[in-house]
Amino acid sequence: MKNKLLLLLSFISIITFAQESQKRANKKIKVLNIGMFHMGETSDANKTEYNEASSKAKKEIDYVVKSIANFKPTIILVEQEPRYQTKLEEAYKKYKADTGADIGYYGKSEIGLIAFAIGKKTNVKNIYGIDHKMEYNYDLKDIAKKNKSTKYFELFEVLNNKLKGLIGNVNQIGLKNTLLLLNTDKSYDFLLNYNADMLSYVSSEKGFEGADEAAKFYQRNLRMFSNVNKVPMSKEDRVLIVSGATHAAFFNVFMKRSPIYELQSIKMYLE
Repeated sequence: MKNKLLLLLSFISIITFAQESQKRANKKIKVLNIGMFHMGETSDANKTEYNEASSKAKKEIDYVVKSIANFKPTIILVEQEPRYQTKLEEAYKKYKADTGADIGYYGKSEIGLIAFAIGKKTNVKNIYGIDHKMEYNYDLKDIAKKNKSTKYFELFEVLNNKLKGLIGNVNQIGLKNTLLLLNTDKSYDFLLNYNADMLSYVSSEKGFEGADEAAKFYQRNLRMFSNVNKVPMSKEDRVLIVSGATHAAFFNVFMKRSPIYELQSIKMYLE
């Protein structure tokens, strides 16, 4: 009887170990992927006017920071080129020592206002830059007119009509609601269409001018995703990505298909 009991306990132990091993094998790295509009100065063609220094904005930013901090990230990734990693780390170190310190450009951008603030609140040690710059021509109206690419203009009109209803004015609806609107599948699809796919409707009889420009933007974002994958992380890590909303849209596509990452919804933290 005793031997049978020991055998049973041993069998249960083996099953439990196997189940736990399977859980570990299936575990994915949790990622909170947040698409932003660019605060402060930006080289982007499209800029959102938002007075981050106003008392209203400070309250909104503080609320977002406190809410997203509940994700408890262990790693934060931002839209900064890896070649500036040393400067990024120096600025973050300076910020953690004194939130009022002059950290230059970072202090007026979403990197300092959002990423650094969340990092300090959650004691994140590592912040990495994952950006990759590539030039591409997103304004092909002249080429479209020359080649009579009517579908391009039709789509342009449709998307512009969608723009106001899909992505709200931050000064009217506030930062929280803006981020909730930006980070939806509908907004992501719109941003991919507006910034890249729409270009593929422009072409000459023998050329692929628009598609080639769109491919450059896809390539840039694939390279940014490659930079994400270079960051040392384990299955125990919780990764926060703070980048422009169109980059977030690409990351959403790539990570949804990945067996490595598990995307978390911003609604879990802001609503």
